[in-house]
Amino acid sequence: MIWFPQTEGRAATLSLISIYTDPFIIYIYIGSTPFFVGLYQAFKLLNLIDANKAFSQAAVNTLRNVKFASLSLIGFITLAVLYIRFFVHGDDPAGPTALGIFVSFTAAVIAAAANVLQKLLQKAVD
Repeated sequence: MIWFPQTEGRAATLSLISIYTDPFIIYIYIGSTPFFVGLYQAFKLLNLIDANKAFSQAAVNTLRNVKFASLSLIGFITLAVLYIRFFVHGDDPAGPTALGIFVSFTAAVIAAAANVLQKLLQKAVD
């Protein structure tokens, strides 16, 4: 995430300072936050399972956080794809749109699995 903006076509002609003040690149950095939060929560859940605390309220809360991180990632991706689709002219938006749909579908599957597991664990905890 640090090296890529320097090689990307849109920012290839910008100076090092201008690259990181580009609003779209700033949006991508902010939009990647839910991914890393969800990844951290997944590792936290694995640690809870390893500590034999899989059927605890902490595991239920961790799954809820994974679900919300996945849903917010879908929201960020949707807004980015809509921006590219309607406001970026001179480039073919099919590639970023296809990638956005693929990643959004993957995040939706993760959110659905986390939701099902959250409900099952909540019933087991209760």
